[in-house]
Amino acid sequence: MSYLVLARKYRPRNFTEMVGQEHVVQALTNALVQQRLHHAYLFTGTRGVGKTTVSRILAKSLNCQGADGQGGITAEPCGVCQACRDIDAGRFVDYTELDAASNRGVDEVQSLLEQAVYKPVQGRFKVFMIDEVHMLTNTAFNAMLKTLEEPPEYLKFVLATTDPQKVPVTVLSRCLQFNLRPMAPETVFEHLTQVLAAEQLSAEPLALRLLARAARGSMRDALSLTDQAIAFGNGQLQEAGVRQMLGSVDRSHVLHMIRALTEGDGAAVVNQVNALRLQGVSAAATLEDMGMLLQRMAVMQMVPSMAQDGDDPDTQGLAELAQAMPAEETQLLYSLCLHGRTELGLAPDEYAALTMVLLRLLAFKPQAGSAEKKSPLSSPRPLAEPVARSSAPVAPASTAVLAPASLAAPVPPVAAPFAAAAPTAPAPVAEPAPRTVASTPVAVPLASPPVSESVPLSAPAPAPAPASAAPMTRPVQPNSPSQPEPISSEPPPWEDWPDTTDYADVQVDQPVEAFVPQATEQETPRAAATLRVLPVREAPSGRADVPTLSAPPAVQATPEGDVWLEVVQGLMAQEAITALVRELALQSQLLARDANQWQLRVERETLNHPASRERLQTALQAAGHGDVKLAIELGPVTDSPARRLAVKAAEKMVAAQALIQNDPLVQAMVRDFGAKIVPGSIQIL
Repeated sequence: MSYLVLARKYRPRNFTEMVGQEHVVQALTNALVQQRLHHAYLFTGTRGVGKTTVSRILAKSLNCQGADGQGGITAEPCGVCQACRDIDAGRFVDYTELDAASNRGVDEVQSLLEQAVYKPVQGRFKVFMIDEVHMLTNTAFNAMLKTLEEPPEYLKFVLATTDPQKVPVTVLSRCLQFNLRPMAPETVFEHLTQVLAAEQLSAEPLALRLLARAARGSMRDALSLTDQAIAFGNGQLQEAGVRQMLGSVDRSHVLHMIRALTEGDGAAVVNQVNALRLQGVSAAATLEDMGMLLQRMAVMQMVPSMAQDGDDPDTQGLAELAQAMPAEETQLLYSLCLHGRTELGLAPDEYAALTMVLLRLLAFKPQAGSAEKKSPLSSPRPLAEPVARSSAPVAPASTAVLAPASLAAPVPPVAAPFAAAAPTAPAPVAEPAPRTVASTPVAVPLASPPVSESVPLSAPAPAPAPASAAPMTRPVQPNSPSQPEPISSEPPPWEDWPDTTDYADVQVDQPVEAFVPQATEQETPRAAATLRVLPVREAPSGRADVPTLSAPPAVQATPEGDVWLEVVQGLMAQEAITALVRELALQSQLLARDANQWQLRVERETLNHPASRERLQTALQAAGHGDVKLAIELGPVTDSPARRLAVKAAEKMVAAQALIQNDPLVQAMVRDFGAKIVPGSIQIL
């Protein structure tokens, strides 16, 4: 006799042998016991979960004659009567199975429905089972609608499909639908243990768990893989052999990779990936196993009571990793593993893609003690200057006093406070060239502990410090090199220009009355506070309710700059330069020119792109400037078209702002209603 595969040999013969589908078994059993039978059933679910098996058991329950031949409809078919044995063998005349995947036309359905007019030959009911019913054509569905809605009393329809979304709703509404769920790995593991015990074969528990997980909820797939593993291992199921057969990664490799990621060891991660490459292990299987272990680690971190399962070897070694890896990194790595599986097919080498997915965690891993993550190739911006604090009482945090322009005196040296922070004399930092902008010091209160003495607001201001005081210096940060870094020619976006206040004659620790006009008799004096003087831009009108404009960068006009501005404006008017080429022309300064070569200078190296330079050179030649060649160097720019255009735009904005401020209606609204001009709301069309 030929060998019968395990999936067919151990197919359930009754409802009690069904595994993992208790909700369907209970519903059908109660319906059979109470004789509340529907005329059409629809079983849905993935492959290998028991749709055809349930259909055959239901057919046996409807047509079972009992061991003595006197039985009736039952939820427990005997399995020994002629009807039960014929249905199991597939030769029962009143049970018809139609494979809709190969018989999907209207002719096949009509041929089946023609048999519906005849009563059963041997059993009580005719049972028409249509497998993969979603493969039928629309015409075939329409042909069976009437019979499906009102079949003869002796006819039962059983439909099975793996894709119920493709079944017309007119068919779904005529059927009693049952969804057979994918089986849990533990359920498959227990059933495989029973099957191998019946076959008298030895198997390692971890090997069976691998098979149960590889089945992905399908019992038929699990039994088929078990058949393959038995043949591969020559009758023995061992973990190493099953892993080799399935192509799954060794659990130790996955644990080593997670441990290396926890420790931030990129070299160990790359070495583990190379080891998997040599073994021929699938990268997708590696990410899948890592995802399962990370899910277990996340559960251990959030629910410590579920940390260990003594019967499950998968949890061995995970408790230590769960304690070592932070919870947020576990979640991040789990997400990377899930999304990384979709990236494997996009990369030319799946192992290179696996390496990138794992190293991505190290790239996003937060570093302890650092406020922000920066590229190792970029130099950090110098830290803010230390703030001199004193022990005087502090004014309320919401009261920042703006001094009038007449009191905008320079700030004296503050060598004493800085000397406490840095014992050695720090190196002075060169200040950028001043720009033409009015500055007014703002008194900002600093948090400091109160003292017993306080100075009233009416106290006279202390005498200014002598002019021979030491110049103000900035301390060098402990982690910075001995020589200060050169200041970039481009100010940060929040500092359009450097400080232009002369720090020579003003004491930082002066009381507040040095910067505030004398209080009148109606005003209530407040306790003095030591304030820090910060220079700010002053509105042109001297009023605090008028928005302040950003001053354009300083321009040192040159004759060559006049020529270059005219040339660039002509190219822009003709639309000969766009995008990066236009940016190069606007941000560059013409230093010298002759008949064959023009010398330009730019501040940023990113502007000096070969393609942009060639396109600008071609545009100049097309504009009639001869066979000119461009030579571009890096350096400070003081006269560029962009700076000149910014100056002109600022002048127009100042004129527009003055026009708005002098408007009688605007002045009346400011005077009567306390209105303010919103900064940035004035636009020049």
